[in-house]
Amino acid sequence: MNPAPLSRLSINQMTVKQLPLPDLVRACADAGVPGVGLWREPVRAYGVEAAARLVRDAGLSVTTLCRGGFFTADEPHARARALDDNRAALDEAAALGTDTLVLVSGGLPEGSRDLAGARERVADALAELGPYARARGVRLAIEPLHPMYAADRCVVSTLGQALELAERFPAREVGVVVDTYHVWWDDLAPAAVARAGAAGRIHSFQLADWITPLPAGVLTGRGLLGDGAIDLVAWYDRVEAAGYTGPVEVELFNEELWGRDGTAVLKETVERFVAVLGGFPAAPLGARTGRTDR
Repeated sequence: MNPAPLSRLSINQMTVKQLPLPDLVRACADAGVPGVGLWREPVRAYGVEAAARLVRDAGLSVTTLCRGGFFTADEPHARARALDDNRAALDEAAALGTDTLVLVSGGLPEGSRDLAGARERVADALAELGPYARARGVRLAIEPLHPMYAADRCVVSTLGQALELAERFPAREVGVVVDTYHVWWDDLAPAAVARAGAAGRIHSFQLADWITPLPAGVLTGRGLLGDGAIDLVAWYDRVEAAGYTGPVEVELFNEELWGRDGTAVLKETVERFVAVLGGFPAAPLGARTGRTDR
């Protein structure tokens, strides 16, 4: 592999959600991390313009804004509200200076079993929002989530499904997120990565490891790089070979990490990124890391 330079690393805000935004920005700057992936709720609480100024003044960039989406309601007023909220999210992304809004598509409406219909409503929303996004210099990035989330959170479960939706629209409007936590298990995903890269549709690349046993909450089971079952080196090489040269964002949802000192967690996250992907001698990693020649 070609080492992943620290200059490509971005820390997603949820990785250290216990850190207030100014502390996150300061810790990233101190650690030499050039990018942050932000979430709408804490950004709005801080103030969008103030957050943009804070990040900019620290010399950092906002790599993604999370999240838009939740397009699958079958009631017209609910769909209209979702579209309005996504337009607001696109305005916020533009104000923050990021070109990527991450989309979680939404689950099945209550009482519905119509997966195909729900996915088609996602396509309808993308058609409505694509030109609005393009006018603001922001791209819509469809994130497929692991199939265990299909019922309540995201009816787009594979990278292939996400790409089939994205390919209905111009690449400068709609692409995909490659998140190792959600797609590592799918033997069809590597071909989808190559296809997405060839078309310029990889709009974000996110890393997290899959640890077992999964915690009760499942959603908060993302492990530090090197602690789980995913061959992260292979995924980095695969995405790079597809032509992606953008930020590599570490996004962890983990209650145990959130209970620790946030600055220390951020420091360890950076150390793991270097150890697993940077080509330097590895720091102590989890028991299931596997390869020792990284």
